[in-house]
Amino acid sequence: IGSVYPDKITDRFIELFKNKNLMPHLHISLQSCDDTVLKNMRRNYGSSLIRESLLYAISYQSYRNLIDKYAEEGKSSGPEQTDERIHYTALNEKRYKRLDKTIEIPEDKAEFFKKYRRSRTLLVIVETWCADAAQILPVINKITELNPKLNLKIVFRDDNEPLMNLFLTNGGKAIPVVLFLDLQENVLARWGSRPSTATKMVEDYKAAHGALTPEFKEELQRWYNQDKGAT
Repeated sequence: IGSVYPDKITDRFIELFKNKNLMPHLHISLQSCDDTVLKNMRRNYGSSLIRESLLYAISYQSYRNLIDKYAEEGKSSGPEQTDERIHYTALNEKRYKRLDKTIEIPEDKAEFFKKYRRSRTLLVIVETWCADAAQILPVINKITELNPKLNLKIVFRDDNEPLMNLFLTNGGKAIPVVLFLDLQENVLARWGSRPSTATKMVEDYKAAHGALTPEFKEELQRWYNQDKGAT
């Protein structure tokens, strides 16, 4: 199977390889940020876009401090200050606070990350009002705390539109998106915007009902709470 993007390789996808009629080989497309490679690929951007985004990236602690500040002031990140986004920013502040205290990485997975030898930056595209991010970012932070070679950086979607447009999901600006960078700031892989199980829940609901309702969003949050970052 050729030219498969990393974010499309789900647990369900891997299950297909139990079929002995399939050759157990994948050609995974990894997006380079080398200017020569990008030129040869006829991409309309250069490696400077990633570097510029990193210049304005903030740490997880700075991000958490900002959420606390916005929640207290009745604001959200981004230029569009709607009642809904302000509401979800305040709600997410409580989620972050709870998950920062309760999330634990399973021992077997924690051991893997502790022994990981290569330096990587995890650049996350997000906004404070994103409910999925409130469940996912605390898990990513806990992982990066296990190994000094793993560095978590955060940028805001609406402040980095050119970057966001490179990593759309089915044509949409779904967040969070996690970019895995090497020391040369090459994009080795991307992940987002939800775990595979949550993605299927959303896709199935949209297929049946057309749009996500507040009731479904609550159901999705309950799934996250039960999953506890395992997926």
